[in-house]
Amino acid sequence: MRLFKTIITTAALSGLILSTGCASINKASIEDDKAAKEFSTDANTSQVYIYRNESFGGAISMPVTVDGKTAGDTGPKSFFKFNLPAGNHVFTSQGEKSTLALDTENGEQYFIWQEVKMGAFSGGSLLQVVDQGKGKKGVSECRMIQSEL
Repeated sequence: MRLFKTIITTAALSGLILSTGCASINKASIEDDKAAKEFSTDANTSQVYIYRNESFGGAISMPVTVDGKTAGDTGPKSFFKFNLPAGNHVFTSQGEKSTLALDTENGEQYFIWQEVKMGAFSGGSLLQVVDQGKGKKGVSECRMIQSEL
């Protein structure tokens, strides 16, 4: 019986740490964060925001790639903003891998929600395109991350 209680306690503490910890991310400047949240469009590029507005899985950083190139890691309440040429782009989120292909047009904005999912052995995520209203609200709840691209 004591072993059972120890296992349950350990599992509960592990779950608590995974859901409330703090992943280390490379934050952008306050000025860049503020400018990105103005949601100004650019006729020469498509703008893609990837955001993670949840605290769940906070101890887990999730690597993101754009067209096969590493962009960086998201943490809780964080987002990337990418200015990309029009065309088809592939976004991935690591952990239990999620892939999303998106065809973009110059002058348009796109919002991708990185929903955190708990997998059997590690954290995972699901990338989902959301409408502008939901996307802007989600991004506004987050802090911008510097991209490695």
